[in-house]
Amino acid sequence: MAEAPETHYAKTVEGTYLAYQTIGDGPADLVFQLNGGMLLDLMWEEPAVTSFMQRLASFGRVITFDARGFGSSGHLDPRAVPAMQTWMDDIGVVMDATRSAQAALLACGETGLAAMLFAATYPQRVSSLALINTFARYQRSDDCPWGMPLDSIPAYADLVGELWGTGGVAEVLMPSLIDNADAKRRWGLRERLSATPDSVVVPRAFWESDVTEILSTIYAPTLVVSREGDRHVRPEHSRYVASRIPNAKLVELPGPDHWPFSGRSDEILDEVEEFMTGARPSAVLDRVLATVLFTDIVASTSRASEVGDRRWRESLNGYDDLARRQLGRFRGREVKTTGDGTLAVFDGPARAVECARALNEAVRSLGLEIRAGLHTGEIETRGDDVAGVAVHIAARVSALARSGEVLVSRTVTDLVVGSGIEFEDRGEHELKGVPGSWKLFAVRP
Repeated sequence: MAEAPETHYAKTVEGTYLAYQTIGDGPADLVFQLNGGMLLDLMWEEPAVTSFMQRLASFGRVITFDARGFGSSGHLDPRAVPAMQTWMDDIGVVMDATRSAQAALLACGETGLAAMLFAATYPQRVSSLALINTFARYQRSDDCPWGMPLDSIPAYADLVGELWGTGGVAEVLMPSLIDNADAKRRWGLRERLSATPDSVVVPRAFWESDVTEILSTIYAPTLVVSREGDRHVRPEHSRYVASRIPNAKLVELPGPDHWPFSGRSDEILDEVEEFMTGARPSAVLDRVLATVLFTDIVASTSRASEVGDRRWRESLNGYDDLARRQLGRFRGREVKTTGDGTLAVFDGPARAVECARALNEAVRSLGLEIRAGLHTGEIETRGDDVAGVAVHIAARVSALARSGEVLVSRTVTDLVVGSGIEFEDRGEHELKGVPGSWKLFAVRP
């Protein structure tokens, strides 16, 4: 799990609090208002969301916040939903709180209406606009024959309310991520923590709104992206928005996912980054195959309490020295220390296993025991740091290791055949936040 940025609050004129975070320190600001169900304070537990946010932060300072009515932001009385301009105003409140004079706006689905209204109302504050799977008018009309009939919207809202909290809403919006029962349970929890079922009045307010008339007054450079198989917002909506905003660029991509971090999110991120920075990143330079090693000192908290802060600090320094010597010996690169452990990467899985086994033996001279976990997969390099699903898998594997054990994924065992390294089967496990079942093996001493 990636470490979540600190959450702050911005206070609106009428006294509502908006929860926000800032990530990255790039030259330009990018504001991303979250939809209900994403949940600012828990999204960092999901590898796909973490990877998406870190990629955004690689080319700008990302300012992200829970939309009013959801998550850690102020909730609403479902009997008195404010006008849509309230969500527009909230963008300005969070920008003011983060001292952002001008920013690019990234919006998906319902939040796109507030972003479009803000861009038209405060053009001096919007450098560019990226709209993902959004709409100007959800209702059917002569100009919008693909929209939902007005008399069907209440039934649609009732269906969303019935599914809310079960993971059923997330299953429709991001089928590529909700591919097993555990994922559905996790996102069902996020839905329940984000809001109660009666909060469907908020998206319904957007479904019954119409910003068509203001589209021609948006002069910020605009990118419109849609997924052809989106079950919530049909691609015709994006085509219509792009046709009405002067000089807007339309990109249509395959796939069924509504939320941008689900499915082949790199396709969306490539388009957004190129549009906002003028340069498309080179995947060859920042994505490589590597073996990821996580180590963790067993019972570190109780040991620190037993020996005291000074002696524990000496033990940690001794461990760090040993770890770095073993990494140098086996051509590993230390990415960072984790307080009571190490994150490292290797260009060869056999060397990574041998390093973990050697370190496991060496730390006993310090009176310590460690657990270690390894996985081989594609990682993303961000300066000296690394990210990606492979990193999260290695962390989950490490957490399942026993004291004094080096635990690896099946991928590692398949890649070290012929090396002489022997393993013991540890069965199949579900790794939190990672789809599917994973077969794990312990390295024999």
